[in-house]
Amino acid sequence: MKAIAIFDIDGVIRDVGGSYRRAIADTVEHFTGSYRPTLADIDRLKSEGIWNNDWEASRELIGRHFESRGQSRDAIALDYDEMVAFFQSRYRGSDPDNWTGYICSEPLLCTPDYFRHLTDAAIGWGFFSGAMRDEALYVLRGKLDLRNPALIAMEDAPGKPDPSGLFATISQVEAEDSTLPVVYAGDTVADLYTVQKAREHHPGRTWVGVGILPPHVRENPDRREAYEKTLKNAGATVVLDRVENLTPERILAIIHP
Repeated sequence: MKAIAIFDIDGVIRDVGGSYRRAIADTVEHFTGSYRPTLADIDRLKSEGIWNNDWEASRELIGRHFESRGQSRDAIALDYDEMVAFFQSRYRGSDPDNWTGYICSEPLLCTPDYFRHLTDAAIGWGFFSGAMRDEALYVLRGKLDLRNPALIAMEDAPGKPDPSGLFATISQVEAEDSTLPVVYAGDTVADLYTVQKAREHHPGRTWVGVGILPPHVRENPDRREAYEKTLKNAGATVVLDRVENLTPERILAIIHP
């Protein structure tokens, strides 16, 4: 094995602009009664680097909305479990055993061949995602037909930017402890902060953060430029349009400049 590539899932492997982020907007609108955040509003929140969990992001947007109107968020009496249930009813659908929600229409951002090319090039790979495990496997196994991918999901580790989940994913990829270079590809500031914290914990290892532009920012030149700058400021060595541009050749060039 020459290197290890770990991937975020949402915004990197699947387009969640019309699913997770739509569910955030639905949830905030429902619990505020009036305010529906735009994709740009959600991007601004996530650029703070600590709102990787979309349930917590929804609650924060709700709280900030009421504060902007002179109300204390403590007076809102928001039931977090009720809010999460509403979010999930939009994202998964109302039937927990037969998903019909937004998750069913998420476009893929890569093909199974991409991971075969990584394997052929002796690059190990896996996934560290803030999504719930069954939601992550819905795309990894269900859509990409990856039979037994190395995966650390929401239930398995603290949320980003805590690097514990990244370390745990790497341990599933490596046969034994090593100092192989690690590339982590993600679309948010929290993903790149995770790389920075991993470097602080294990400075003797090469850690490279790669930013991936989510589809919803690519078409607008101003938003694209701003988003790319945000990812670079958060520590991205390079920012790419799509994950499949992170070819085996590019990975090796990045880790051995």
